[in-house]
Amino acid sequence: MQLLRRTTRRLELTPEGRRYLAGARPLLDQLAALEEAVSGETAQLRGTLNINASFGFGRRHIAPCVSAFAALHPQLSLSLQLTSQPLNFLDAHMDIDIRVGEPPGGAQVTYQSTLLCCSPAYAARHGLPETVRELAQHNCILLRRHDSYFPLWRLTCGEQSISQKVRSSLITNDGEVAMRLAMDGHGILLRSWWDAQHSIAAGDLLPVLADWQAPDGDIFAVWQAQRQLPARISAFVTFLQQHLQVGP
Repeated sequence: MQLLRRTTRRLELTPEGRRYLAGARPLLDQLAALEEAVSGETAQLRGTLNINASFGFGRRHIAPCVSAFAALHPQLSLSLQLTSQPLNFLDAHMDIDIRVGEPPGGAQVTYQSTLLCCSPAYAARHGLPETVRELAQHNCILLRRHDSYFPLWRLTCGEQSISQKVRSSLITNDGEVAMRLAMDGHGILLRSWWDAQHSIAAGDLLPVLADWQAPDGDIFAVWQAQRQLPARISAFVTFLQQHLQVGP
């Protein structure tokens, strides 16, 4: 049976080849995991590790961890893919997906607080809200996720929880653009501490309603369920948990 089709310009799988590969991949993964388990060389990781993360968090925080992990395990081949859409493991052939919000079957990597902030220039022109309800009187910068945006901010302070509808003249699907708009003085932004911490420390942004935060922003690592978890996956997840510092 022909599994590969070769021309002068390309080499591709036939439909039978794609089915064969899909059926063989779990067997190859099990074989690699078995070899890792019996080799006794888990400190010297080998094989490949494919990682997916979001653009902003991936660039700033996962990429440095991948670099440091690669230096510790030179026999391991690592691939970091950054995307803006939820990952389908079966289609993407990824080993680990770094996600925001608690998913089933994942391991928590770190806690992520989400806070309100704005530029000193915006605060000077419009003042700062003293209550969550006063956010309705301010221009807010909204972040579109997965082709939709939500002008309803859910904020918590201890046992209190308030859902506040906000208005916005600026909407973007990119976190770095949203940060730039906030620093330029266009409005109040709801952003993760991971992204806003350096701008706040530099004085480019000010905390707004500092006691209030948005819930459900923790960072998780997710992988496909398998009988024996390969050492390269568990080692990288442990590495992330140890090296990503927890925000306030």
